[in-house]
Amino acid sequence: MTAFKRWLVWLSRIHKCQGFGIQSPTDFDFVRTVVNEHSPYYAYDHIKASCWHQRHLGQLYLRIANWRQPSTILTDDYLLWFQAGCRSARILSNLGNEPLQLARIEIEQHAQLEQFYTHCNQQSVIIVEGIFRDWEAWHAIEHDERTGTTFDLYYCGIVFFDTQRFKHNYRINF
Repeated sequence: MTAFKRWLVWLSRIHKCQGFGIQSPTDFDFVRTVVNEHSPYYAYDHIKASCWHQRHLGQLYLRIANWRQPSTILTDDYLLWFQAGCRSARILSNLGNEPLQLARIEIEQHAQLEQFYTHCNQQSVIIVEGIFRDWEAWHAIEHDERTGTTFDLYYCGIVFFDTQRFKHNYRINF
């Protein structure tokens, strides 16, 4: 992605930054302290990234793992970032019979979500990377009755499964 396109995306979402317009205290806190946190974390300098995009997403994944403190994480890429955020979590390479606490998948793997949904509970979080490549698949995830609150960060989407709360789809400038 070129710097020009990155700035266009950022400018088109400028009115969606820093949690403006979010009425839920929990969702506002998540956006302010996890998604748009700009303070340096303890592990940022120790993990190398190949490009700005990988570093930007990796830092977000570290903050999410640090915030959620999951017992299990399902990921293939960004392993070091997730481990830096939660050292006590077990890293899974495939789905077993355990409940899924935190997972990262590509939007092209959205067909696997059906399998993921059976392993999710109220505390589960799934990060769907590359949602800008397939908006129809992302909107299907947003509107699925098994998902709760979702956050569209353009580069990735974050899906919560707490269906006890009011369902809402947020667009955030990230």
